[in-house]
Amino acid sequence: MTGSHYTGTDNLEAMKEAVNYNRFLAALVAGEARPGERLLDFGAGVGTFAHALAAQGHRVECVEPDAGQRHSIEEQGLRAHPSLDAIDDASVDLAYTLNVLEHIEDDRAAIHALADKLRIGGRLVVYVPAFQALYTSMDRKVGHLRRYRRNDLRAKVAAAGLKVLRAEYVDSLGFFATLAYRLVGSDTGEIDRSALRAYDRYAFPVSRAADVVLRYVLGKNALVVARRDA
Repeated sequence: MTGSHYTGTDNLEAMKEAVNYNRFLAALVAGEARPGERLLDFGAGVGTFAHALAAQGHRVECVEPDAGQRHSIEEQGLRAHPSLDAIDDASVDLAYTLNVLEHIEDDRAAIHALADKLRIGGRLVVYVPAFQALYTSMDRKVGHLRRYRRNDLRAKVAAAGLKVLRAEYVDSLGFFATLAYRLVGSDTGEIDRSALRAYDRYAFPVSRAADVVLRYVLGKNALVVARRDA
């Protein structure tokens, strides 16, 4: 991640309307955190999740290379750094990166760098888009270089010396919604806010229920949770 300008800020702003989705991701991270721990949001964007977690009482710092987005984070009263170089090794209890690694050319190096920042017993939460077959104009618009398979992501995290605790797909109905967007959606990659709100309110809760059965088969996203044991 470098200091280059991010082209998908308008989509990040639109995603703030995905209330259930954002609540799920914040709860996912909070479920791995313990009181008083140091949390690191890697690729924090406009601070959506860092702000939500800080509001719950968690101690959160951010890494965000885009200067404009970093300024937005700081205006919310959170600490934000331009790169991981500002974070000491073995100083973080929980690092999380949500829909970020797909933007980074050398994602293996980024995972290794995050692993280095973890204390012994520290955890890493990685959440990324899944299945290259679902690559759409929206991926192109926001600069996605790839989408992931669950086992490939698991292998990359394990190669950084971390013990993988969970590796699964998330948002099974989203797989089909994204496939439909690829077939008939906008060529510009813009988000239809009304469709987003409808999916978030009505389909996403059903999708999360379906994930209980389908989480090792398919989903719009892939999730890995890992721990540094040594």
